[in-house]
Amino acid sequence: MSDNSAGLRERVERVIAEEVLPLLTMDGTRVEVLDVEGGVVRLRLHGACAGCPGSVYAAVMGIEQELRRRVPGVEYLEAVP
Repeated sequence: MSDNSAGLRERVERVIAEEVLPLLTMDGTRVEVLDVEGGVVRLRLHGACAGCPGSVYAAVMGIEQELRRRVPGVEYLEAVP
């Protein structure tokens, strides 16, 4: 992992921990950042939202929007089952 990717991953993890998780944990959802490379964030959802395609889509779109707004360099997000 390059220094640039490492810095991007740290910023992504910080935004998820500080801004996203407090909202998602209300219904038991957790987010695991798997990889950040070339502007692509790969993550896995755990908990209540993980089993419902509609919930996964809504959560991913909301997380992606927040990351793109707060972390320059994030292009898109992939949810990995």
